[in-house]
Amino acid sequence: MDARLRWYQRLGVRIHLLYCVWCRRYAAQLQFLRKATRDLRSEVNAVPAHSLSNEARDEIRTRLQEAMRDNPPSSR
Repeated sequence: MDARLRWYQRLGVRIHLLYCVWCRRYAAQLQFLRKATRDLRSEVNAVPAHSLSNEARDEIRTRLQEAMRDNPPSSR
């Protein structure tokens, strides 16, 4: 799937897939994952990237620092 095979290698793989149900299932799973990641990549590229304003980041940082000061994490 990742590299171009020579004709006799492709023939060998096809013959093997004719009788090996486990490899057929594995190949189908790989094809599914490749398609899913390809579709996901196109969806991610279609969604505009949003980011927090500097003020919002500062507010979050301040609140986290206050929470850590009031309730420090317990050491195990």
